[in-house]
Amino acid sequence: QVQLVESGGGLVQAGDSLRLSCAASGRTFSSYAMGWFRQAPGKERDIVAAISSSGAIIYYAGSVKGRCTISRDNAKKTVSLHMNSLTPEDTAVYYCAATQTPHSGRYYSKPDDYAYWGQGTQVTVPS
Repeated sequence: QVQLVESGGGLVQAGDSLRLSCAASGRTFSSYAMGWFRQAPGKERDIVAAISSSGAIIYYAGSVKGRCTISRDNAKKTVSLHMNSLTPEDTAVYYCAATQTPHSGRYYSKPDDYAYWGQGTQVTVPS
């Protein structure tokens, strides 16, 4: 099992940058594919970015592609999401998620693919 704790959310201005971090517990973090999701009020939980367990394969949702970077440090058991050029449409609760996988080069983009979730961190970009 793995436990996930997000940090780094808050109130930011449009155009600013933000870095979210997710710290994982457990001894086999390197066998988990990771993802960042977000959920705005009244909307479904959507993928933002995903990264394979090896870190070699990365996926970005179209809405953030070009202004978002996901990275992981398997030695430190962390995964990060850096976002720039934030807009009010980025306002949401951001969740870190993990799924154990034997495929080191595969990412997962659907919420149902993930077994473990953090508690979420609120990001607010006022209009």
